[in-house]
Amino acid sequence: MACLTLPKTALIRKPDEYRRIYAQGRRVRGDNFALVYLLTPAAGGARLGISISGVRSAVRRNRIKRIIREFFRLRRPGLNPALELVFTVRKGFQP
Repeated sequence: MACLTLPKTALIRKPDEYRRIYAQGRRVRGDNFALVYLLTPAAGGARLGISISGVRSAVRRNRIKRIIREFFRLRRPGLNPALELVFTVRKGFQP
């Protein structure tokens, strides 16, 4: 049976990595969220970063992060392994 967890290596964690993706990446905007993505030569698999601003409640903030991570975990095998994706949530986002 395949491992169904999301490894720590699949997450973007360092501020320098976020800065690089924001500076060099392409953006897709929605009403209350935006996706910033960058294709890199690294072949370790698709990676995810989450940025939430304007959501004051820790309970809502953590729920949004859990939903986004689960969505990414289930679709990661079908994504381009060179993809680095930052999901940015703004005030008013409803999960």
